[in-house]
Amino acid sequence: MPPAPTPAPWARVTRDLPAPLAVVDLPTFDRNAEDLSRRAGGVPIRVASKSVRVPELLRRMLERPGTIGVMAYSLREAIWLVRAGLTTDVLLGYPAVEPAALAELAADPGLRRAITLMIDDAAHLDLIARAAAGAAGQDLAAQPVRVCLDIDASLRIGRVHIGARRSPLRTPEQARRLAADAHGRPGIAVRGLMFYEAQVAGVGEAGWRGPIVRGLKRLSLAELATRRASVVRAVEEVTGPGLLVNGGGSGSVAQTTADPVITEVTAGSGLFVPTLFDHYAAFTPRPAAFFGLDVVRRPAPGYATAFAGGYIASGAVGSDRWPAPLAGRLTGSEGAGEVQTPLRFGVGREPAIGDRVWFRHAKAGEAMERFDRVHLVDGADLLATVATYRGEGLDFG
Repeated sequence: MPPAPTPAPWARVTRDLPAPLAVVDLPTFDRNAEDLSRRAGGVPIRVASKSVRVPELLRRMLERPGTIGVMAYSLREAIWLVRAGLTTDVLLGYPAVEPAALAELAADPGLRRAITLMIDDAAHLDLIARAAAGAAGQDLAAQPVRVCLDIDASLRIGRVHIGARRSPLRTPEQARRLAADAHGRPGIAVRGLMFYEAQVAGVGEAGWRGPIVRGLKRLSLAELATRRASVVRAVEEVTGPGLLVNGGGSGSVAQTTADPVITEVTAGSGLFVPTLFDHYAAFTPRPAAFFGLDVVRRPAPGYATAFAGGYIASGAVGSDRWPAPLAGRLTGSEGAGEVQTPLRFGVGREPAIGDRVWFRHAKAGEAMERFDRVHLVDGADLLATVATYRGEGLDFG
């Protein structure tokens, strides 16, 4: 019996390219971008760079109407994005504590105008103030270092915590107190607030847990809508009106933007749609990013072994973090390996040595850290080959 045909239409046009290799189906990427815009309902989208990590694809998303800027994961990354001309509006998704990067920001009015730092503790303000104090000759009053307060958006049911463990700020008073501290420091200005509801945006609804997860999501959104409005009012007592209020993720765009206090929504994973986003009631997944490995062994009837492939996603360890083959399946005893990945097929349907097998990653941008370049395809056509962050020689952690 001949091997099963590949489910990857780009296999022929990329067969002479060395593996491991990554591809992005560009029309699907664009359809996913359109879907994010539709679900946002006119609320501006901030693209999450950690979920893309390919400058050309970030640029493509930023050129779309309704995309206002980038949510970066590193201050050094944010500085590079601005200086490379990709964007003039970067919101850090996480606090920055590296003295050299903070000093570089404080010393450059263009960077201060373009980049907003994330804080959730007075210690972050101390580090920023120290960097600002070293920015001799800079008019920080005219162009201060801007900060955004990260507010805990998790759901609490008694002692049970559901969601990401991020910020210690939760109540209106806690937020108001830190905003007042920031507001009272020379050269620092509060730009906005962020609420990342990870338990809504980043949790799928597959299997028997689906109804439970959907119920918890509804409960969380209701609780957060009330608390978020109270936090915004408390902080605006210090700063005045007009705060940036960021929320959401690819899995909760429509639910987050339904809250009238939200001024922008973050999304990124929904452009590539990795396997962790396969089971959501809120949208139809259209996978756009894949990677290919070459078969180097056929150890037994019904098995083929590919070179490399151990691209395990971050988070709590489990089979949902493994890459998923488009044909065949991983073995439970070995999974995806550092230098080889065995796959099980039907007997007589194993690919030949030298054939290529294709996978999807469990998360979006993490896979791009494994490749110097990504090939942009349209069905069976190769459109372009572009550099990833890694291919640009960038390492932001």
